[in-house]
Amino acid sequence: MELVTKLMALEKRTTEHRELLLTEEAAKTALVLPFLQALGYDVFNPGEVIPEYTADVGIKKGEKVDYAICSGGKLNILIECKPSTVELDLKHASQLFRYFTVTDARVAILTNGVVYQFYSDTEQPNKMDEKPFYVFSMEAIKRSDPTILERFSKHGFNIDHIVEAAGRLKLQSQLRIELEKEFANPSDDLVRLMLSRVQAGRATAAAKEQFHGLLTSTIGEFIRDKVNDRLNSALNVANPSTGIIEENASDDMSEGSGIITTDDEISGFRIVQAIASRHVDPSRVVIRDSKSYCAILLDDNNRKSLARLHFNSPTTRYVGTFTEKEETRHPIGTLTDIYKIEKHIIDRILELEGGKAD
Repeated sequence: MELVTKLMALEKRTTEHRELLLTEEAAKTALVLPFLQALGYDVFNPGEVIPEYTADVGIKKGEKVDYAICSGGKLNILIECKPSTVELDLKHASQLFRYFTVTDARVAILTNGVVYQFYSDTEQPNKMDEKPFYVFSMEAIKRSDPTILERFSKHGFNIDHIVEAAGRLKLQSQLRIELEKEFANPSDDLVRLMLSRVQAGRATAAAKEQFHGLLTSTIGEFIRDKVNDRLNSALNVANPSTGIIEENASDDMSEGSGIITTDDEISGFRIVQAIASRHVDPSRVVIRDSKSYCAILLDDNNRKSLARLHFNSPTTRYVGTFTEKEETRHPIGTLTDIYKIEKHIIDRILELEGGKAD
């Protein structure tokens, strides 16, 4: 099972149980250890994943960090855990700071089982940075996350490559934060710059105020268009014979208008694919978009519908499941609600496979 599928299964567990995991031990057992397993580590091997790792730090004797990950007898990663309901703060990393200076570890992770903050020594050798170079959230998995996390897996761990990339990832993270701020609420500097590019003459206060709203909406539209272009391109590569295909001729749109597959539809498809992957090869689960709904099929066959994503309504969204040819629509509030209808999807697979799913 590839890492992305394992992460999606953990995403489901996190969403369902986060509020119940009120203690540090609960977060470690239910979330952190499965995350380490997803990265290929044997959590039952005390020579590989060491719980309650102890190292004397100056006058402080017997202090413990929650986990230490070793490979070939060498200490690679230190992990400090907090309850899943706690918002991580730099004060929670005090033990990591101290341990970092007296061990050979070059990577430290502060986590509550939901958010994972990765630290290294990109600023001063053997001194842990105050800011993480990479932050991963189980509640907001990005397309780039599985590739980055592979670097920290048992078989992909290479400290030289990690440290080399850490500085770049840290800078990218900081840039992302600043861009998000600018995109959500453009600063006066950005407003003046862009206004000077498109309008000659002196910009009045009234003109800048009006342009601020226009710039914000333009940025939002631009990002959505770029995301849709990228998603469509990725799907065309994944399914070159079909691409984004309209399932019904009656849904055909005027030539050249195209069909936009949204990021939510892609995410919904990935969740259905992850559910199905426990019983059939995930490559058999494909997406076909149309004007009225987004179809998810087994074997790219119109007669083998697994689900339909009805996400076009601005108020209520539905996921359709099937029994023979009859569709039942289930209202959803968030994408993770799709996991609540997992049984319907699995029953459909068993129906199509004659009760002999892999």
